[in-house]
Amino acid sequence: MNRQDKILKLIVEDFIKTATPVGSKYLIETYGLNYSSATIRAEMNALEKAGLLEKTHTSSGRVPSSKGYRYYIDNLRERSLDEEFKYRMQTILDSKIKSVEDVIAKSCEILAHMTNLVSVVLGPEAEEEHLVSVQIIPLTNSSITCVYVTDQGYVENKTFVLEEKTKIADVESCVKLLNDRLKGTPIAQLGEKMQTLKPLLSDYIIEHDVVYKAMIETLLTFARDRLQMYGQQGLLDNPDIANDANKIKKILTLLDKPDVFKKVAGETNEISYHIGGESSDDEDVSIISAKVSLPNDRQGNIAIVGPKRMDYDKVVSSLEYLVSSLDKYFLDDKEGDNEDLDERRQSKRKFES
Repeated sequence: MNRQDKILKLIVEDFIKTATPVGSKYLIETYGLNYSSATIRAEMNALEKAGLLEKTHTSSGRVPSSKGYRYYIDNLRERSLDEEFKYRMQTILDSKIKSVEDVIAKSCEILAHMTNLVSVVLGPEAEEEHLVSVQIIPLTNSSITCVYVTDQGYVENKTFVLEEKTKIADVESCVKLLNDRLKGTPIAQLGEKMQTLKPLLSDYIIEHDVVYKAMIETLLTFARDRLQMYGQQGLLDNPDIANDANKIKKILTLLDKPDVFKKVAGETNEISYHIGGESSDDEDVSIISAKVSLPNDRQGNIAIVGPKRMDYDKVVSSLEYLVSSLDKYFLDDKEGDNEDLDERRQSKRKFES
């Protein structure tokens, strides 16, 4: 590692820990550098001209720029991984939880807890899934639950109360119509298709508005990207955010925009990231994101969201390990299912012979 890289690395890591601008004298005294103060200042000036450091208005010290953080992630971080995080992740995977959602949820809860940031899961694109069926389950004489199922095994349901004039038999006829007309429709197109079916529903149910509204509300919810968040409270306790209402507002607004995470996520399972300040409207927020391979050839995104001054080495290393572990877990599970299927086929052939 050359001298400039060493100085930049120390400045980034010290600023992450202390939130205090770093000066040449401080570097010498704290880290015992075998350089003169003049030499360090010259290197810091060079790093500032290269856009990797910034000088604050309140101190002669420097802080990392967005470009400096990015250079640090790509070239200087230690790639260290917390052993407790590895242990907790392995405990989850060894428990052999069968639900994909549960495995990812528990993994992301640990990720949020260990980093004190928000972890975000963005489910597969709605365009990749199609409606398989609409079912109704009568609960009482006046209430039912409507259940929607996709070809990827995703389920959404909505319970609603019927008008007194509405008969469950009429709703069943309505659901039959929906199955006939909507089966095989991409989830993203369900809302639009339901709009065209509204006049037909009125032929089945006189007081059809409440049924229609409940169904379309569920379908629109169903069609949205599935976005789950973990660790919001830990983020709000972060000292860079806790006392700054504007930063809190920025991050909470960002967390409500799935398109932001799609934009940051790369095309492969490699880590992608957006460092705060790389565009004008998100100066204080950074996003570290990666794709994760799911069963049935699906893909989702897992991201970490937090302030620009975050522990990038810990965050990136943890996310890399989580994604790698989940990819292996789901691959092994798929291969195990295939092996079970082969064994069953072999047993059947032996029996038939």
